Amino acid sequence: MTEKTVGFALCGSFCTFSKAIKEMKKLVSSGYDVTPIMSDNAYSTDTRFGKSEDIISKIEEVCRKKIIHTIRDAEPIGPKRMFDILLVAPCTGNTLSKIANGITDTPVTMAVKSHLRIQRPVVLCIATNDGLGASAQNIGKLLNTKNIYFVPFGQDDIEKKPNSLVADFALLEKSLEKALFGVQVQPLLL
Repeated sequence: MTEKTVGFALCGSFCTFSKAIKEMKKLVSSGYDVTPIMSDNAYSTDTRFGKSEDIISKIEEVCRKKIIHTIRDAEPIGPKRMFDILLVAPCTGNTLSKIANGITDTPVTMAVKSHLRIQRPVVLCIATNDGLGASAQNIGKLLNTKNIYFVPFGQDDIEKKPNSLVADFALLEKSLEKALFGVQVQPLLL
């Protein structure tokens, strides 16, 4: 494989960070040149899933690069053609709604906007508790948006969280490979 450049953006679905970092390692091992990007909350919030400084350290160690974590630093992504493809993993319902409605107020949404303006692919790896609720309309809108692709997803806990949707992180690399050729990985719904 020719080395492809990937912007790997993380939003605040903190419970999926370990899966995201595991897949980040796989991408680096597969020869991808990965640059990490984090939303403000993902970059600065300590949670029961880990301290932000430990997560930052782990991500920068995997990618061997500093994290893009400001809107100012994310803005040149498109004009400088920094990446072949941009991945948002995890992509929360909040970020989904902002992308679907053109709101650019975090480093991640700026990265997506900047990357899309040069018509390059963006892959969304969703993790949202309201995917079959308030976020459903945004998923539908983005399914019909040029250059937006999804990692296949399904319900993760039908008993306790019947509206919750989470992508299958194990299909992340395959989804990237297909999106680079303008193809949505199928089946989309798991």
